[in-house]
Amino acid sequence: MITVSAPVAPRRHHHQLQSPTPVSAALPTHRHDLPPFLVRGSEGSMWIAPMAGLTKILLPLLLLSVAAAASPSSDAEAVSRFQEYLRIDTAQPTPDYAAAVAFLRDQAAAVGLEARTLEFAAGKPLLLLRWPGRRPSLPSILLNSHTDVVPSEPKKWEHAPLSATLDEASGRIYARGSQDMKCVGMQYLEAIRHLRNAGFVPDRNIYIIFVPDEEIGGHEGVELFVASKEFKELNVGLVLDEGLASPGEEYRVFYAERSPWWLTIKAKGAPGHGAKLYDGSAMENLMKSVEALRRFRTAQFDLVKSGEKAEGDVVSVNFAYLKAGTPTPTGFVMNLQPSEAEVGIDIRIPPSVHTEALEKRLAEEWAPSSRNMTFEFKQKGSVLDKLGKPAMTIADSSNPWWPVFEESVRRAGGKLGKPEIFPASTDARYFREIGIPAFGFSPMANTPVLLHDHNEFLSKDEYLKGIGIYESVIKALATHKDDGIDEESRAEL
Repeated sequence: MITVSAPVAPRRHHHQLQSPTPVSAALPTHRHDLPPFLVRGSEGSMWIAPMAGLTKILLPLLLLSVAAAASPSSDAEAVSRFQEYLRIDTAQPTPDYAAAVAFLRDQAAAVGLEARTLEFAAGKPLLLLRWPGRRPSLPSILLNSHTDVVPSEPKKWEHAPLSATLDEASGRIYARGSQDMKCVGMQYLEAIRHLRNAGFVPDRNIYIIFVPDEEIGGHEGVELFVASKEFKELNVGLVLDEGLASPGEEYRVFYAERSPWWLTIKAKGAPGHGAKLYDGSAMENLMKSVEALRRFRTAQFDLVKSGEKAEGDVVSVNFAYLKAGTPTPTGFVMNLQPSEAEVGIDIRIPPSVHTEALEKRLAEEWAPSSRNMTFEFKQKGSVLDKLGKPAMTIADSSNPWWPVFEESVRRAGGKLGKPEIFPASTDARYFREIGIPAFGFSPMANTPVLLHDHNEFLSKDEYLKGIGIYESVIKALATHKDDGIDEESRAEL
């Protein structure tokens, strides 16, 4: 069920998209509070009163004051807003989504964006913002970010993970979510703030969404959103989502991602005395499988270490847990071989892999029934889109969006590295699965990759530079001329 909540800011109750806040809204609300040279007209509009001798003097001052109010905010204010967002506790498994959405709606209202709150799952709001374009029938641009973050271990951090501490010596902002991915969500808003203050109006509709539950799979967030009528009404032509930091000078960009295969392998065997040697015990069978998986993992990892392949191009295998033994109040029974043993495995598969062959290998080599073994998928992501093609976005000149995106980054003083396959999973996969092109991009250069790590940080300078990058990207994508003729153009012909 979908509900539309009352907006947080401005404090009015309605269920429609909010209209941008006029400049005059910042002026006093009562006639007697106005300066003597201003009167309030209908709909709250402000007029210059024809006061003899004062108009010529005060009019320039008024215009300067309005211009100052509409000028881009200072870097310090932008950093402060970022810190405020970081301090909202949206860590799984109990994220404070209400507080995050309230803060973001306030920011949207200040920027002049229309806002709706949708709930496809109870207690998990999705915030949808819109910047209307002059030609709304053109395919729109969708800027996606998630509000939730992973949990942290505060005792292992130099600064509390919710403090958003700015270390003055290094310029680093320490916080959970500083890289993954509250930075990107705020950079969207700050970039749009700059563009609007400069008088820019997009040709296309620009949508910004702040979504829940990405860190736990997005099943009650973006997955439900892309299946909704609300999403279909957006007419999305391109999606930008999160990427990764880059230790070097070049920004990383991702055109696909590895799909998760989370599974358990179980082995069964007769229990036996701890001193007895016999074939086919549960632990022996499971260890054979673990060793086979380890050899496969090593071979894949060697391709990355040698530089032959990037991390996103290989199949990764990592062991999540091992469970066996007969527990006691103080540990485990040591002289009893268990009748069951189990291992949990996180496998990530790039779109280029032949999944049927890999699953056959799983059934015949890693968990063969001949050794009393079974396997069960906890999550099995597809590497194909709805048309049966690899779920990848073309990242070359044959995709009309790509050169526009690449050039806009260059124009802002940045440079893209070679397009990559994202080594993990993001919400971008849900858009690619239905055939919508999506790029993963987080403008963080000269920064170690610390998502989900202790002491996650982003430097203040990189954050501010990223705002400028998005300003260029959004402006270019919003005015990109494609081959289609929109309805407004047709009417003009």
